[in-house]
Amino acid sequence: MSKPDAPTPPNPYQTAAAQTGTNVATGVANAFLNNVNQNTPDGSLSYDVSGTHSWTDPSTGQTYQIPRFTSTQTLSPQGQAIKDQTGQTQLNLAQMGNQQSQRVGGLLSQPFNPNSGAPVGGNANAILGAPQALTGYDTGGQIQTGLGDAGAITKDYGPADNFSADRSRVEESLYGRLNPQLAKERSNIEQRLADQGIRYGSQAYTSAMDDYNRQSNDARLAVTAQGGQEQQRMMDMAAQRAGFQNSAQMQQYQQNLGAGSFANAAQQQQNAQNAAQAGFYNAGAGQQLSQQQSGFNAQNAARNQYMQEQYQQRNQPLNEISALMSGSQVQAPNWLNSPTSQIATTDIGGLINQNFAQQSQNYQAANQNWQSTMGGILGLGGSLGAAKIMASDERVKENIVPMATVFAAGEDGKRKRLPISEWSYKGDPERHVGPMAQDVEKIDKSAVKTIDGVKHIYPAKVMGSILRAG
Repeated sequence: MSKPDAPTPPNPYQTAAAQTGTNVATGVANAFLNNVNQNTPDGSLSYDVSGTHSWTDPSTGQTYQIPRFTSTQTLSPQGQAIKDQTGQTQLNLAQMGNQQSQRVGGLLSQPFNPNSGAPVGGNANAILGAPQALTGYDTGGQIQTGLGDAGAITKDYGPADNFSADRSRVEESLYGRLNPQLAKERSNIEQRLADQGIRYGSQAYTSAMDDYNRQSNDARLAVTAQGGQEQQRMMDMAAQRAGFQNSAQMQQYQQNLGAGSFANAAQQQQNAQNAAQAGFYNAGAGQQLSQQQSGFNAQNAARNQYMQEQYQQRNQPLNEISALMSGSQVQAPNWLNSPTSQIATTDIGGLINQNFAQQSQNYQAANQNWQSTMGGILGLGGSLGAAKIMASDERVKENIVPMATVFAAGEDGKRKRLPISEWSYKGDPERHVGPMAQDVEKIDKSAVKTIDGVKHIYPAKVMGSILRAG
């Protein structure tokens, strides 16, 4: 096994030349595929190679002959006859247009005067002179915001005991009449009881005097009630007098309020009348402005109509000439959208570069494998270099896995293949990489020695043979 050689990179100019040649060839093939001849009822369309164009690639100097195509359209016999008749018609119309243009020359030689015989346009001054609308009017006076003083309201008529003196006078007057009568009746009862032999302090005397006292108390209570009635009468009269005063104050307030409301209603009526007068004036001014605007528009419309008629008279001959010169055109045949075919361009440059990349990958893999194998062998030589001789008989090894072969120089100087394996000694799980003594003996017998029936190798001699072969 020798160290692998790196692949040679592709020449970029050769790659470019190959790619350009492929592109040109593909383009020419696509042109022949897509230039499809067509035959229709109205005519035919054909493509013919009418020459070539010589083109030189500036990068490589390679010259290519690129075909040129000519497209030819041919009308059907009926279409050709129509084209001939149409051409003659267009010639006749062109001659008529030439004659008409000579007559138009005299018409256009006269300058167009828009003010000669044309109606007068609208007068904007008449609109500007319309009466101006009113923007304000007399409101008719101020609104009443206050009332005259109608007097204070009576809120009380004195405390309730203001009439106690009158009550006292009534009670004293009644007691002045009642007391002598009560005293006289008491004396009469006492005398009657004495005449009847009823003594003072007895039960009969006490009962008789209790009756008298009750009658006397009832009489005095009647006097008190009479006095209260008199006091209540006086209080009712005072309340009526206060109510009368408040009624008079309310009447005065209502009169003042009515006068204020009447004044405000009159002011509002005057305001409405003034506003109506202003609105009537503005409506009249608007109507007058509208009438003047309508007259202005009517004058302008009449002038515009006159101008359009004059322009029509000048433009009509020119339009007739244009119509004569336009003519009808022959309808060309409708060509079909024929299906196109496209040949894909082969990426020669990509294939070349891809091949080089694959070769580089293979080289890297082989180089890594070579370095791994050589690293194992060199590692073996380095680790066992101190030993002048080591057991390498395949009979003392187990779990042998072939890895690769390397070249070694034999005794005759020729390169021979030496198998390299991975293995372990029997009874020892550690793995080693190296050759078998039996394979080394086939290449260089001097590198092998038998000791006690087991073949040993000299690692230094084995490494020397391998290095000489590399």
